[in-house]
Amino acid sequence: MLAQVAQEVAKIEPIDERRNLLTCADILAGLRFERDLIRQLFRNDLMRESVTYQAILEEGLERGVQQGVQQGIQQGIPQGKQEEALSLIMRLLTRRLGAIAPELQTQIQSLSLTELEELAEALLDFSQLTDLTTWLERQNQ
Repeated sequence: MLAQVAQEVAKIEPIDERRNLLTCADILAGLRFERDLIRQLFRNDLMRESVTYQAILEEGLERGVQQGVQQGIQQGIPQGKQEEALSLIMRLLTRRLGAIAPELQTQIQSLSLTELEELAEALLDFSQLTDLTTWLERQNQ
């Protein structure tokens, strides 16, 4: 039956009409038949040029872009919070304890947001650099 539909659609002369009907037949066939069979019977190159196919493709692209933007926002917000917390903590530590050695900076940069928040509270009690190193050692245990 699907082969018969494909043959009848192939006979339609106005190419634009054939493209649109081919796309519609492809969509409807997808409800019942396997993808491989549909691809054998219908020409994809003609369907790609149809208005319906282009509309479906455009909608899919829009959804993909929206999902990508949403995912980027969801990933960017926590990353931005962590970067801001790290920046603030490094400034506070430098002001309170002086220059922070690069190896300590590396350890601090590897802390999670929760650990950075804990360090922000703890640094209020630091009076010397050993307080920071002791705190970091406890985090690594």
